[in-house]
Amino acid sequence: MIEKTLKTTTGRIKIKIPSSLHELTLGQLIEIQDKPELNDLEAIGILSGIAVEQLQNVKNYDDLQQFGETVLLLSTQIAWLFNSGDVPRKITFNLTRGANTVNVMRNLSIEPAGAFMAAREIIGDEINHHIERFGHDDWQDNFKPSLKACCQVLAHYFYCRATGEKYNEYEAEEFCTEIKKLRVTEALPIAKHFFTCYPSLSKPKTGYSLRPRQFWKKRQGSSVLKNSNISIP
Repeated sequence: MIEKTLKTTTGRIKIKIPSSLHELTLGQLIEIQDKPELNDLEAIGILSGIAVEQLQNVKNYDDLQQFGETVLLLSTQIAWLFNSGDVPRKITFNLTRGANTVNVMRNLSIEPAGAFMAAREIIGDEINHHIERFGHDDWQDNFKPSLKACCQVLAHYFYCRATGEKYNEYEAEEFCTEIKKLRVTEALPIAKHFFTCYPSLSKPKTGYSLRPRQFWKKRQGSSVLKNSNISIP
């Protein structure tokens, strides 16, 4: 982390942002990539959790230069992040009831059946959408899932394992909130496996038609990341 206390027009403000990908969360990455025209203050605001309005009151803009350089460094690292093949062995969730460390199974099988079916639909829809936009030829060479879809698949995969609860489609959807807290270096390698190394889940539907998934439409307004359909660079 990089941390610095700066003078503002009303006093002082402490700014702390990640300095490496290991400190960057999936939720922060989603926010960053949701704004393709992101400026320095907006990026620093997302990474620090400080409102842009507060950052605008820093007396000397040059004091923010060090943070801007860190943001630039992170952006270059993010471009290669999804290519990582190092799947972590354990993931820790800091839930309301306390921390829970979950083993990541080597075969990454999705269970129970409800979670499997939901993940299959998410992956199939992502592939179909890509094919509709860019065509079927060599789609696998160019396909990169949205961060929204990665988050959703991981929510279904980890919900039962992390909470110890029986599978519930709506509760699994809401578990995206916890998935967003994971480090990107943990979350994206696992998501990559499901989208690129799981043949039974990555088969496009017949005719490659984009059919909206009824699962995510059942409760309008409740979907986490509803407007964050962001592609990984």
